[in-house]
Amino acid sequence: MILLHEQNVHHDPSRLSTAWADSETFALLPEKLSVSDEWLEQSLALVPQELHRDHFVMLTSGTTGQPKLIVGNRGRSEKLARVLHDRQEGEPVAETISMLPLSYTYSFVNQWLWSHVMQRRFITTHGLADPKSLKASLQAARDAMICLVGVQVPLLMTHLAGERFEGVIRVHFAGGRFPQEKMDDLRAMFPNAQVFNNYGCAEAMPRLTIRRAEEASEAANIGHPLCGIEMRSDDQHAILFRSPYGAVGVVEAMKFTAITPNDWIPSGDLGEMSNDGSWRLIGRASEVFKRHGEKVSLAALTTTVSAAWSGQCAFYRELDRTGEDGCVLVLAPEATNDAIKPVLMALRKHHPRAQWPLRVESIATLPLLPNGKTDVRVLPSLTNRTILWQQHI
Repeated sequence: MILLHEQNVHHDPSRLSTAWADSETFALLPEKLSVSDEWLEQSLALVPQELHRDHFVMLTSGTTGQPKLIVGNRGRSEKLARVLHDRQEGEPVAETISMLPLSYTYSFVNQWLWSHVMQRRFITTHGLADPKSLKASLQAARDAMICLVGVQVPLLMTHLAGERFEGVIRVHFAGGRFPQEKMDDLRAMFPNAQVFNNYGCAEAMPRLTIRRAEEASEAANIGHPLCGIEMRSDDQHAILFRSPYGAVGVVEAMKFTAITPNDWIPSGDLGEMSNDGSWRLIGRASEVFKRHGEKVSLAALTTTVSAAWSGQCAFYRELDRTGEDGCVLVLAPEATNDAIKPVLMALRKHHPRAQWPLRVESIATLPLLPNGKTDVRVLPSLTNRTILWQQHI
């Protein structure tokens, strides 16, 4: 099996093209590995021999945060790239500007593979880690597509405030909550762009549903399934799917599990189908819990906070002093007691007391994973937090 390291591919994307043309299966590895060389070697050895041709492997983590390998089929993924091209109305798009790591399945398929299959330009950047260079790339864009995660929007509006990038005509979001309340800001920055909410998971490789931003008024609406994809929810509202484009196997906890066409695969999220056939997220299974008999959804709390706070926000779980489940709200950048008054007012207006966070904390910047999502696992251990407000229980 061929090992491709992201930093090398970033500097020379033709390496990825060469690997894709070679029938030998390859693994695309993040710049910063969260696993040991021993774990990687042992896990790759579990991939069956029949999958060592015409496949590819991505390293990701599950809802528990534990690492796992996802095995994709190249033919399936090329079909998905063409389906995405049609559903996202990609024919006018001449180039895609990468702002996320390619080891992230979303950007790998939606950008690199799409550009490879549809023969469009693929442009690499260091994203918001280098705002000056990113600004130059966006200014030079001509009929371009970009892909983002919602947590990047406040950073984008801070580093590129007041800029207009008229050459960007498609803006895609996935990998987290859709920033519905930021649409006015996004349309001002990208006045010629159509904006899409994309939903899926690594096992879907990675897409299940898509919707245009204007087709719904709430972030929780993720749109309709792609052609050929089946979705349902069980009695606990867990979303399950079957996809002709999805992964063919997973290596997790030193075990390989094949995914067959008849298997219903959990997405890791809770949700429900609306009357019009679109789907609505309730939250991740780990982000919905009971407190004092009240159901608490971190996704719903995030919607409330995001409408009242212009920066970034995240929640982490914590038990209160009585052992009851609760959560803590973390805001970035650093805030003052006066600055968070609109947030507290919004929480009091829209949520009963049992759903309020135990505390509101502030930090300069949220810690991020390589894929741009908030690294929730490290939030409880950060030492440079400021406590701005707390419940007195």
